[in-house]
Amino acid sequence: MRRATAWLVLAMMSTSVLSGCISRLAKEGLGAGTGAKGVYAEIQPVAPSKESYPLSQYRRFELGDIADDYGRTPGGVLAALPGEFVKALADKKLPNEPAGKALLIRGKILHFELSGLMGQAFGPYEEIIVRTELVDKDTNRVLGTANCIGRTKESVNQGIEKKAEGLAKAFAGWISDYYPKREE
Repeated sequence: MRRATAWLVLAMMSTSVLSGCISRLAKEGLGAGTGAKGVYAEIQPVAPSKESYPLSQYRRFELGDIADDYGRTPGGVLAALPGEFVKALADKKLPNEPAGKALLIRGKILHFELSGLMGQAFGPYEEIIVRTELVDKDTNRVLGTANCIGRTKESVNQGIEKKAEGLAKAFAGWISDYYPKREE
């Protein structure tokens, strides 16, 4: 009887471990296709309503200074950010007209985290958090403030370039939410 119980417990544990491995494998595969994630949490909203499209007058979006207030952010993040920002704007179908009215994105890095050894075993969790301002370039007026976060939870998306990708997606997502959708 004890032997049967031991085999039953072993079979249940094996099934549990195997299902965990399969779900991690699926998560990694999905992560490879989607890349890093970008989210934002508004502190000072751009407008009371997103449906009024208050950013529709802007035809160009520029990265301004992103200061490292955290002090330990790898330089490669800021070096990769401009290229990733251009890609994120294109993915959201936001305009990039050289002569258009410009919106400046600037901010301060509050936190940067790379996954450690435990993260490798249980699934990495990496992120960068930037207190971000959307600023009218002509008047220098701050239109809104948010914490923009570039985050990864998959091994395939680890590294500083992926944090830049996620952060760029957060910037573009925030702008896009206040911008009319474009058909192309």
